[in-house]
Amino acid sequence: MIKFSVVRWERLWWSISAIAIIASIMAMSVSFVTLKAPLRPSLDFVGGTRVQLELDCSLPGNCDNKIESGEVRSVLIEQNLADSSIQVVEDYGVSIRSKKLDVDQRTQLQAALNEKIGKFDPQKIQIDTVGPSIGKELFISGILALIVSFVGIIVYLSFRFQFDYALFAILALFHDVLITAGAFAFLGLVAKVEVDSLFLVALLTITGFSVNDTVVIYDRIRETMARNPDLPINDIVDSAVNQTLSRSINTTLTTILPVLAIFLFGGETLKYFALALIIGFVSGAYSSIFIASTLLGWWRKRQEKSQMIQSEA
Repeated sequence: MIKFSVVRWERLWWSISAIAIIASIMAMSVSFVTLKAPLRPSLDFVGGTRVQLELDCSLPGNCDNKIESGEVRSVLIEQNLADSSIQVVEDYGVSIRSKKLDVDQRTQLQAALNEKIGKFDPQKIQIDTVGPSIGKELFISGILALIVSFVGIIVYLSFRFQFDYALFAILALFHDVLITAGAFAFLGLVAKVEVDSLFLVALLTITGFSVNDTVVIYDRIRETMARNPDLPINDIVDSAVNQTLSRSINTTLTTILPVLAIFLFGGETLKYFALALIIGFVSGAYSSIFIASTLLGWWRKRQEKSQMIQSEA
């Protein structure tokens, strides 16, 4: 017995996705104009030096005041590093990304920061240097991995189901990746959040999660078609979604909970990786239930109408 008609409100689901996609494209366009990249790239992709420091709070009075980005910026200007990006980490830490610095330049920068900002803990200083060629290789490898995964999914679904199943599953995956990228483009503009190699790993993970959910629904659609070939496609889609709805919701929630814990307690390194997964998993569940299934039903209805017109002619 059908409890919920996903097909009845298909235009609403499509409209919500269209608005989210348009907003994502706009955010990436603004980012491209502003930053010369659709997403704010991290050191992993553009190369340079990242210096992360944390005040030594064991010293009396050293942590009475929180670090202000404006004070750090003035120090960087004095060091001829005005183009560097600054991110204050948990009030008493700072992460600085700049052009590639040699040992003397890093030493001068740390000395100036110690003098103007406060004494930084030498045990907690982190310095990463990446060359631009390595950053370019990482970016190309990540994009190629995404393309290969998409091609593999198309081939797999085409053999397991039919090509139209694969086509709409890929459209749903593009939907998930685009919305996740759009969210990070917006965060890059308003909060200066950067994307690194972990972001590409997150996108690959999202595609795997989303296509798995879509395959489960498609399996039910195919089984229902085989058992009831005369049943209208709308009823078939609604039945398949209702049979898998609780499973999809439960799987998504149980997957998001540990990722949410990583986001809240996993530290700065994994924070935005976890956030990308959360956005992608929610978008993936939505696209599997409301987009991939309804698009397949809409396409099959068009095919049936076309065949009826041809038979009448």
